[in-house]
Amino acid sequence: MIDVTQLDARTLAQTLDFSILPKQTTESEIREGCALTRRYGFAAFYASSAYWAPLVRDELAGMDGVEIGTGIAFPFGSAPASVKAFEVEDAVRRGCTAVDMVMNIGALKSGQYAAVAEELRLFKSAAGEAVTKCILEVCYLTDAEIATGSQLVAEAGIDFVKTSTGQFEGPSLQQFLAMRDAVRGTSVRLKVAGVKFPRPQNALVFLRAGADRIGTRAAPEIVDSLPLLRQAGLLPG
Repeated sequence: MIDVTQLDARTLAQTLDFSILPKQTTESEIREGCALTRRYGFAAFYASSAYWAPLVRDELAGMDGVEIGTGIAFPFGSAPASVKAFEVEDAVRRGCTAVDMVMNIGALKSGQYAAVAEELRLFKSAAGEAVTKCILEVCYLTDAEIATGSQLVAEAGIDFVKTSTGQFEGPSLQQFLAMRDAVRGTSVRLKVAGVKFPRPQNALVFLRAGADRIGTRAAPEIVDSLPLLRQAGLLPG
């Protein structure tokens, strides 16, 4: 768990996956996002598509450890497992080092756990050495379904379980805690996305509750808020 009492700008940036997701994102916006990633030292930069991965790789050359990320099966997760696996392989081939795939939520809610387990197995295999993050889209799930989905992620050896795509409702604290508790004692890390306003305070709450990463378009805003959070007494001076 992150010690929020020790947060400085650099440490906070390392908890943030910075994303630029609109479908109309242009090359200049991707370059600007990469420049911000260099400036702040974010853990990852996510473009709207793996199409941009070669550009991102070039722009972030020399930044050790930064993840080049993309999303698969956004935002619904309903594509067949074989199609998802092909997209994951293509993304890695293009230069992505982190891949966030949306779980087939309809299959999960229908109790088709073997099918979900198989898609996660294919995901892990197709990703190779890339960091794997599986999205549950918790706003459509009961707490019991969140727990089941999270446990399937852990059993598949996926690196992160993630709350949301950020395209719909963000997670509640209760939903995050259901996810967190389901993977307690495993090696799975926790990623939150879709954090709603006010983002700086809400991001801090999820970090204090045990999140390892926050995926957000507001990453610069969150880092820049550190002095205000300290002034408000939410962080030590």
